Amino acid sequence: MRQLMALESLDPAHDFVDSPSHRVGGRPIAGFVTVEHRVPMLSIDNVYNEAELTEFGQRAAKLLNGRPCEWVVEYKVDGVALSLIYVNGRLVQAVTRGDGHRGDDVTHNARTLRGVPLQVLNLPRIGGTSLSSINHQAGDVIPSRLEVRGEAFISNSEFSAIRAAAIDNGDEPFKNSRNAAAGAIKLLDPLLCAERKLRFFAHSVGDLEGATFATHGEFLLRMEQFGIPVIPKTVVRPSFEAAVESAQSLMQDLVALDFEVDGIVFKVNELGVRQNLGSTSKSPRWCIAYKWEKYEAETRVVEIVVQVGKTGILTPVACLEPVEIAGTTVSRASLHNADQILRLGIQIGDTVVVEKAGKIIPHVVRVETHLRDGTQKPFEFPTQCPECDSTVEKEDSGVFVRCSNRNCPAQLRESLCYFASRAAMNISGLGSKLIEQLMHAKLLMSFADIYRLQDRRAELVTLDRLGEKSVDNLLMSIEQSKRQPLWRLLTALNLRHVGVRTARELANGFGSMSALARAAEHELDQINDVGDVVAKSVWAFFSSEFGQRMVEELKDLGLNMGSEVIDPNSSSSTTPQILAGKVLVVTGTLSRFTRDEIQDLIHQHGGTSSGSVSKNTNYVVAGTDAGSKLKKATDLGIAILDEREFLAMISL
Repeated sequence: MRQLMALESLDPAHDFVDSPSHRVGGRPIAGFVTVEHRVPMLSIDNVYNEAELTEFGQRAAKLLNGRPCEWVVEYKVDGVALSLIYVNGRLVQAVTRGDGHRGDDVTHNARTLRGVPLQVLNLPRIGGTSLSSINHQAGDVIPSRLEVRGEAFISNSEFSAIRAAAIDNGDEPFKNSRNAAAGAIKLLDPLLCAERKLRFFAHSVGDLEGATFATHGEFLLRMEQFGIPVIPKTVVRPSFEAAVESAQSLMQDLVALDFEVDGIVFKVNELGVRQNLGSTSKSPRWCIAYKWEKYEAETRVVEIVVQVGKTGILTPVACLEPVEIAGTTVSRASLHNADQILRLGIQIGDTVVVEKAGKIIPHVVRVETHLRDGTQKPFEFPTQCPECDSTVEKEDSGVFVRCSNRNCPAQLRESLCYFASRAAMNISGLGSKLIEQLMHAKLLMSFADIYRLQDRRAELVTLDRLGEKSVDNLLMSIEQSKRQPLWRLLTALNLRHVGVRTARELANGFGSMSALARAAEHELDQINDVGDVVAKSVWAFFSSEFGQRMVEELKDLGLNMGSEVIDPNSSSSTTPQILAGKVLVVTGTLSRFTRDEIQDLIHQHGGTSSGSVSKNTNYVVAGTDAGSKLKKATDLGIAILDEREFLAMISL
């Protein structure tokens, strides 16, 4: 850096505005200049529970007059709103939100933002991100004027260091990272701002000249290609109901984030539709933020243990001194992977801040390093599987560490638990304790062995805590599971990268296990929700001797393998698609089916099962004790079916 600055001083003609030397080093400013936003920076309306979120979806559907609409789902980063303005590709100005119409010019500090380019470039298209499947139409044009709006924030790991430094200096530490970021962006001296190590994520477009974007997803993809960071894990979904479903996955992934999140944002994807929906005086009608309160507490890490999951991934878990958060006692928190431990800098004996955002799974936010007393011990990630002592391997992605032994007892145990779970084959009575007991007795060593238990009844009744009635109930549930639909079996097989949604799409697209097993990679990735990574994983499983043997065993034991369809790329099946294009909501308690089972029937007959009633709903299937969903359906004039009427509709 010194050499570069010396050269620029000798030859001012080559002292370019986008030089790294200008990121930090400018002189302090005397005061802020107020700038008027060409396009107002409006706030987003908030909702705080699922009922309010459903109401927003219904209002949006009403404004859309039933028009199908894609939705974007992204984290709501808890930072400071900032607008970056590029002219002919160069960063020329940065402005705070202010009152939404006018903000302060903070360009001197924006140049210190890590990861933000001073000059945008047309980088190669990025593969493997959540946006990589978006159809991109904007070409390689760099807009003559581009206003990128987003959040300036401080990462949790950096914030921990900032707090420690403040305490060491005898200063009052910031209570949260948002306050630290807000204070940094309004400093007059950019050198001081640079010390806070602010970062930036883009989340929307403001003023734009010299280019157009058809959708928000396309805009985000272009920002990635320009080298401007966007909010991680952002996804585009075909409907509001699908977007709400995706939000659950984002909430479960909070543990892996190194920045504060206080909600999930839902946005209409098509920019033209946004214009039609318009805004109120305060907020756009085309987006909403589903926010949650944060509940956190300090506690101490007693130990760090490593668990082996169903796919062999080694997951470190912090064993904590029990602490009450949001009404429950928390004594464990996942540390996700080895990189997460390094990022947090966590050691055994550390005092940590544990958070339950929205009362969901607890996760460690940061380490209070200033409270260390020298008794803490670094954690060394194992080089051998803690269950079977096999060598561990790091994935190509460099994130997860996996046991290399396919026959690892921990992998088998977790795989069997997942196979029998409600999300997969739904085998009542086959829980983790019984599975461990059966494995110890050498009665259960594979998926196929579950169905061979029918021939081991005499041995089962001799086991602890298993009487004749409980054994008969278990065997009956195992026998009933043979009739589960193909998608449940695909889910249960535990193929890497294949969850419930992808399993449904594969089952609908190919119809049978044999058709799926014959499919080439290029045929697999034609299926909705199946990209290159999933296609490669599915093809590898069915091409392997292990996978072929497993499927053949289950077929011989009488499990449902689906039915052949003529076109392997078709989403049709041999089941009459009576409900094609129809949206159904199930509410209340049913007499013959569980909620999952009747939703399976809806999907098998071509329909879509939704969790909320809206104008787009065609039918509501109501059991006993149906509540608010039934009332809303009645108010909207939606057809109500009881269980008998629904079964008659699908000819059952």
